[in-house]
Amino acid sequence: MTIFFTADTHFGHAKILLYCDRPFANVGEMDAELIHRWNETVGEEDVVYFLGDFCVGDPRKYARRLKGLIYFLPGSHDKEIGKLDNILPPIYTLSHIPVPIVLCHYALRSWPMSHYGSWHLYGHHHGRLEPYGLSFDVGVDGHDFYPWSIDQVAEKMAGLKPIVDYRKNK
Repeated sequence: MTIFFTADTHFGHAKILLYCDRPFANVGEMDAELIHRWNETVGEEDVVYFLGDFCVGDPRKYARRLKGLIYFLPGSHDKEIGKLDNILPPIYTLSHIPVPIVLCHYALRSWPMSHYGSWHLYGHHHGRLEPYGLSFDVGVDGHDFYPWSIDQVAEKMAGLKPIVDYRKNK
């Protein structure tokens, strides 16, 4: 089992093609390619944390076509996300892993345990917001439309520096 993170697929959202200059001819092509890239990356036994802006319309139409056990955090466009199972609160901390990871659709300037080395993953900015401390955008627009594995997140975090780290004073 592998853990993955992603955000901002915007399935069914035709205007996102223009807003984010996505390289697809139409929303149908975009949806098909995003589903393909997800399913070639994520296995049936994997877990995916989706950090908001899943789709326009009924999310069941898309969720049933995706591999893995998906946990959803609400985003700014998720009007019908409540139709799905596995809905998490808007800010959620994964604490059962070696480094706590704070998940939210929005970028936070400070997050729980940030001054002790916790990580923060977010979406919403479509790859246009620079990382801040040990945080960065895991949305599809900044990762060639693929989910991020936990190993890829760890590799990216290794190149980032915390803003404040009280662990050094121990």
